[in-house]
Amino acid sequence: MEITLAGGKKVDVDCKGFTIRTDQSKEHGGDGSAPAPFDLFLASMGACTGLYVLLFCEKRGLSTDGIRLVEHAEKDPETKMVSKISIDIHLPPEFPEKYKTAVVKAAELCTVKKHLVQPPIVEVKTA
Repeated sequence: MEITLAGGKKVDVDCKGFTIRTDQSKEHGGDGSAPAPFDLFLASMGACTGLYVLLFCEKRGLSTDGIRLVEHAEKDPETKMVSKISIDIHLPPEFPEKYKTAVVKAAELCTVKKHLVQPPIVEVKTA
């Protein structure tokens, strides 16, 4: 990935042929023209979890119609850091009861979540 400073509070990331644009909110000096980098971090958690729910359903031939996930991030009032991320999987009434516990277990296999549980070393240096 290559990261470029795009003017103002905008930062772009070139990733596998895609450009991911970020900006800060107006409250933080940006234009609010794109998600903030931290919002993308949280979005990656939700998207990854959603993918594992999708794969679970596909493997069992279950419809994904009406399934949605809602993510909440709670911040510690003192540190202002996220202290808890919860993701609620909303299943339609016709979703088979016998798979409800299993779909949660599948969602917990999310690779993004696994990297938070066992975080990598992050090295920043000049080149």
